[in-house]
Amino acid sequence: MIDYQIRNSVAILSFNMEGYPMNVINQASIEALDKCLNQALQDEAVKGIIITSSRPEFVAGGDLKMIYDLHDHAKVVALTMELHTILRKMETGGKPVVAAINGTCLGGGYEVTLAAHYRICINHPKVEIGLPEVTLGLLPGGGGTQRLPRMIGFQAALLPLLEGRRYNPEQAAKLGMVDKLVNSKEELEAEAMNWIQQVGRFTQPWDEKSFHLPGGEVNGPEGMFAFSSGAGVVREKTMGNYPAPLAILNCVYEGCQQTFDRALQIEAGYFADVVVSPEAKNMIRTLFFNMNKAKGGVARPKGVEVPVVKKVGILGAGMMGAGIAYVSALSGIETVLKDVSLEGAEKGKDYSRNILQKKIERGSSTQAKADAILDRIHPTADPADMAGCDLVVEAVFEDRGLKARVTQESEAVMPDHAVFASNTSTLPITGLAEASKRPERFIGLHFFSPVDKMQLVEVIMGKQSDDYALAMCIDYIKQIRKVPIVVNDSRGFFTSRIFKTFVIEGMEMLAEGIKPALIENASKMAGMPVGALAVTDEVSLSLMDHIQTQTEKDGIAVEENARKVTQIMVHEQGRVGKKAGKGFYEYPEGGQKHLWKGLSEHFPVAASQPSAAEVSKRLLHIQALESVRCLEEGVLRSVEDADIGSILGWGFPPYTGGVLSYIDFVGVDWFVDECDDFADRFGERYRPTDKLREMAANGQGFYGPVKSKEKVV
Repeated sequence: MIDYQIRNSVAILSFNMEGYPMNVINQASIEALDKCLNQALQDEAVKGIIITSSRPEFVAGGDLKMIYDLHDHAKVVALTMELHTILRKMETGGKPVVAAINGTCLGGGYEVTLAAHYRICINHPKVEIGLPEVTLGLLPGGGGTQRLPRMIGFQAALLPLLEGRRYNPEQAAKLGMVDKLVNSKEELEAEAMNWIQQVGRFTQPWDEKSFHLPGGEVNGPEGMFAFSSGAGVVREKTMGNYPAPLAILNCVYEGCQQTFDRALQIEAGYFADVVVSPEAKNMIRTLFFNMNKAKGGVARPKGVEVPVVKKVGILGAGMMGAGIAYVSALSGIETVLKDVSLEGAEKGKDYSRNILQKKIERGSSTQAKADAILDRIHPTADPADMAGCDLVVEAVFEDRGLKARVTQESEAVMPDHAVFASNTSTLPITGLAEASKRPERFIGLHFFSPVDKMQLVEVIMGKQSDDYALAMCIDYIKQIRKVPIVVNDSRGFFTSRIFKTFVIEGMEMLAEGIKPALIENASKMAGMPVGALAVTDEVSLSLMDHIQTQTEKDGIAVEENARKVTQIMVHEQGRVGKKAGKGFYEYPEGGQKHLWKGLSEHFPVAASQPSAAEVSKRLLHIQALESVRCLEEGVLRSVEDADIGSILGWGFPPYTGGVLSYIDFVGVDWFVDECDDFADRFGERYRPTDKLREMAANGQGFYGPVKSKEKVV
């Protein structure tokens, strides 16, 4: 668990958690650390202590499996105070302690180093330093909210605490999070030994009577401004949906006015509050456990051997195609980028040039690295250049005829082992595969824009798509470091189908007479990234009009009120969205966007307005209910894919755990009752399915039993 050895009168404690994927802080490692510290502190021959790791990482963080399984508030406090006691022993034991950080050091691992008297870190680009707990609904519970402000000042500490950013060693050193950088493991140990022998400080500044917070006290003028404005910023960003950020603010503010040991008790209480919260459980389950399974290829068919994708062809050098080319080349894959003209293909390659130039300017890359990536992108206008590609990804305009033509051109030269994938966001894969001579090797790969930033790739299985095609695509997605979900073919698949319900509901509400500002604010209060009307402008009203028209042509009914809205906006007013500079919003040059004043003329506001809470619920409930239908129809293959896809795909609120976790979160029976009420008042689109009613009656959620009406959003 922790290797113990003595060299030159210095005890070296090296984390080495065999049987675990990485070193983590849990009950076992805490006990091992306590045992080793006692041994070193009681040995008179030991003059100092070095804490390091025998593995590539230092400590990756707290054991989230242990944290996820904790539900008793008092037990969480007790466990946290046990860690506090051990770390206090380390910093007050009378012997100098150096943290020799040999690799990534996050969360609880970094909190261990904060209890050391000096921190030395290897300067390597793959090393990450930080306290990312807030990104999973938690706060640093190993003293991080108390030691870091006392070390670098509360104003400097609030940024890493509240944002959960991961810093490279140079950034961490600049912030004061580590004291010194070295270039090798040998230099790391030598420098640690030297510091113990030459400096040997064994007290912490915050244990001295004369100690004052660097940069000012929290109850001074700087603190009053920082915490009052900080609370407002946190409220604006979280809309009160995430308990952890406010708890962090409270921890720092209250703790920094107390003795250090009392401050640790305060932190333990707040830590327990967030650990047992449903928001933290939701986020840990989806954003850690389920996400890691998806990244690891849990959806890949077992026992299917496919060649490694060494060469990929991209058809279409627009924004999507150019983005796919960039992430492919970035991952070391030879990439052919084809467009109708060589000039168009070169323009697509410019997308990568621009991204890489910005990285060079920020200092996060070099010209040599950029040139190597660009050398892997080969612009062309010749379909024959698809020869030798293991995978071809089509990213041309959403036109069946055009897609059929490029499919046939490519398949004429592709090798027998290759797979053809379409990046379509709406057209059914089974229909597109009719143009293929090998429909079993035809599949959907739905990327999201901008590709270089969006993690999700939705893999769509056509009726004839086989396991070979799926296996190759999952492997490719892992190569480009994205997150795959796998769904079966249908209109709009999963992500586009559910996202559309959010957009449509915004237009339905507008037609009902709900104030546009209420729709937008309630969207954000619910936790959506932007308002329903604003996001419709971004995807374009003309696209929504096109989808509605095609849906009607296919003999499927569309929502009547939403159809009227697009008819008025697109065909009568010519307001087609953000790109045109006018949609539901006005987009003045050099000014801030604002809702179009003409909306009230064309969509009169009703005398009676619903509460913001009701509008928020409607916007989330409709997405969740349509996701249930996707699961029951077999479009979704798993609950986990629904949750991951909803958060990564279109920004469904992470605090809910995702679009199906949300139903468990609010209570299945409560959800069913509210949907019935909405159906009676606003239309049958809200009517719950029979299976959902059965789940409610049995107290069964998507992740196990749920208590009746336990939580209300």
